[in-house]
Amino acid sequence: MLLTLTTVGFTLGAILLNRVEHEVAAGAEQEVNEFTQFAGVGIDPDTGAPFTDIRDLIRTHLQNQYPNENELLFGWSNGLIRQSHSVVGDPLADPAIVAAVVDAPGSVGTVPTAGGDMYWNKQVVRLPGGNEQGAFVSAYLVDREEAEVFDTIGLIAAVSAIALLFSCLVAWVVAGRILEPIRWVRQTAEEITEKRISRRIPVRGRDDIAELSRTFNDMLDRLDAAFATQRQFVDDAGHELRTPITIVRGHLEVMGDDPEDREETMQVVSEELDRMNRIVDDLLVLARAEQPDFVRPAPTSLAELTAGVHTKVQALGDRRWVLEAIGDEEVEVDVQRITQAMVQLAQNAVQHTASGDTIRIGAISGPDSATFWVSDNGPGVPEEDLDVIFGRFSRGSTGGAQDNTVGAGLGLSIVAAIAHAHHGRVWVRNNHGGGARFGIDVPVAAAAAGGSSRPAAGAGAHR
Repeated sequence: MLLTLTTVGFTLGAILLNRVEHEVAAGAEQEVNEFTQFAGVGIDPDTGAPFTDIRDLIRTHLQNQYPNENELLFGWSNGLIRQSHSVVGDPLADPAIVAAVVDAPGSVGTVPTAGGDMYWNKQVVRLPGGNEQGAFVSAYLVDREEAEVFDTIGLIAAVSAIALLFSCLVAWVVAGRILEPIRWVRQTAEEITEKRISRRIPVRGRDDIAELSRTFNDMLDRLDAAFATQRQFVDDAGHELRTPITIVRGHLEVMGDDPEDREETMQVVSEELDRMNRIVDDLLVLARAEQPDFVRPAPTSLAELTAGVHTKVQALGDRRWVLEAIGDEEVEVDVQRITQAMVQLAQNAVQHTASGDTIRIGAISGPDSATFWVSDNGPGVPEEDLDVIFGRFSRGSTGGAQDNTVGAGLGLSIVAAIAHAHHGRVWVRNNHGGGARFGIDVPVAAAAAGGSSRPAAGAGAHR
């Protein structure tokens, strides 16, 4: 901005000085032309008679002229002829300056004076029929005219300087307010570590800086969630793997040389390693559940999905598997994840029922959501476990399990993660005649409207 003002000042000064030069030259020439016209007429306006003396001609003309502040009008004919008007540092008081103008061969020129250069324009005159010669001169003190320009430029420079300082002050204040959120971003970023990621930037207003703050906060939320998932995974792995590792180490430490003892120990180690592998797989599923691409919904036939699940779960155990209800609609879900959740619920039902018991599965779709469920006739869920059974490592009461194996308590957590990834929910309720019903409600975008649910062939009523 300073460079711009300086450039404008120099340009404006050059323009004004050039204008002064033209105005001085034009003004002097105009005065000379007026005198030439007056001399050409040659009539004294007071008497009406022709002029017979050049001094009278020049004096009469000068009496009717009103020069500007820095303009001088004078004549010469056997001596100086001038007005009573004078200027400070009157150059006409110096005979040398007057002689330099009168005796100059040209009609225009510049002569130095104590007050600066004086520009002049001269007209030589003779009366008709006479030999006497005189001269009329219009002169300007150029330096004084230019001084006014410099005063103007100085005033403009002073005003510009004040305006520049004021603009800088305003810009500093405005820039400070604009950049304040950016400083918050920088300071917050400097303060954030893996253990201190809860800081957020205050969002003020609705401008681009506010949007930047919101975007930065969203990024911090994602990082916080990622770190939380990482810590959860590490904590879960340490919590759940400690027991099988301890078992494996204990058996290996006491293993003797007896072949039967070795075989028994290797079987225990193999079983525990398999259990650790399942635990790690489950933990990885739960960790991936926090990622946006954990589920990939696609239009799916609810009937085909339910029938496929019914076919798969029959290999889980010797139970009477009943397809209780099946919908005709097309829903938008992730087939693999929903199948995974239903198989996990079926596995849970197998663990709490005996051979030959009935396990029912079904799925229907309403206007806003699809419901998938697995129902058994086992011991049910104790009331105190209903609210916590879907939590991580929550095994609930295991008294009704039909074998001595106890899971890691992650299966139902995976079911809940799959439901939440679909923006749905999980639920459990005890059946009136015994057993429990586990289900998933998943919001869907129906690709085909007007469908209805129907009982499957041989199925009982939906409880």
